[in-house]
Amino acid sequence: MPGVLLSSLPTIDFSKFGDGTSAEDIEIGQQFYAACRDVGFAYLINTGIPQDKVDDMFKWSAKLFALPHEIKMKAPHPPEGHKHRGYSGIGVEQVSQMVFDPKELSAIRHGKAPDFKESFDMGIELEDGSERLSNIWIPEEDIPVAKLLPALAIGMGLDKDFFLPYHATGDNQLRLLHYPEAPVDVFESGEKGRIGAHTDFGTGTLLFQDDCGGLEVESPHTPGMFIPAPPIRGAAVFNIGDFLMRWSNDTLKSTLHRVRAPPTKEGQAVTRERFSIPYFMTADRDKTIDCLPGCFGPDRPKKYEPINSGQYTKMRLNATYV
Repeated sequence: MPGVLLSSLPTIDFSKFGDGTSAEDIEIGQQFYAACRDVGFAYLINTGIPQDKVDDMFKWSAKLFALPHEIKMKAPHPPEGHKHRGYSGIGVEQVSQMVFDPKELSAIRHGKAPDFKESFDMGIELEDGSERLSNIWIPEEDIPVAKLLPALAIGMGLDKDFFLPYHATGDNQLRLLHYPEAPVDVFESGEKGRIGAHTDFGTGTLLFQDDCGGLEVESPHTPGMFIPAPPIRGAAVFNIGDFLMRWSNDTLKSTLHRVRAPPTKEGQAVTRERFSIPYFMTADRDKTIDCLPGCFGPDRPKKYEPINSGQYTKMRLNATYV
């Protein structure tokens, strides 16, 4: 079935995707690959993720961020950027785009419009002695009571299970994000910002949005022009990350995107608060990747050296936190 254009982003319907062997599976995989290659973003519908579970995630996220600051700070994000777990208050994180020089990072972090958001990060924990980040939880007494990678592999002409050994441990990260309401003039003056233009740096990201909106994606045809990616109930937004773009020798597109100030409350000069839940997929940290088959050849040399997933992620995260 052809991809349906619900907005300016392609939409991929996974309702008939099975075990990766049927003609429909191959067609869906090819549609997904084309979206990742040409745009880097897509709406995904009928993925099997129940909407009522997504709704519950947003309800619990709202309860978490409604806790007093001193309670949330019982699970603080460590000072090291690569230890990406726990609660980060407003202004602690400042997104940067491929900047690693300490002086440049300092200028960004102390600029005019810091990211006006708070977040809570969590991920997998293993009990087998593996080196993994430990989750940081708020004490219980303070709390109110894999179709994508096979489809992409098929679309690229690879074995449907090609990516799975590189993502065997589920070393991914779930992030709860809260953008508080604020006076409109602080955004208009540049005193505060939501999230500036950036790319994600893992394999890919699956994003769930509330009904507020604010996500914008750079046009694949007009650099510098951003197009809205409004929330669509029942759909998740998927985008390619820098790691997979590098892995594919830039065949797949990791696209710039940003979050703009949301609409105002009716009759008030105050923005609505916004909640979103991104799920960041990353390759296992002990895996080293080289260029994907089919993405290089005599007339298309490899652009990048092999790189270790854990080292790459650590480098990118350390450039993000104050």
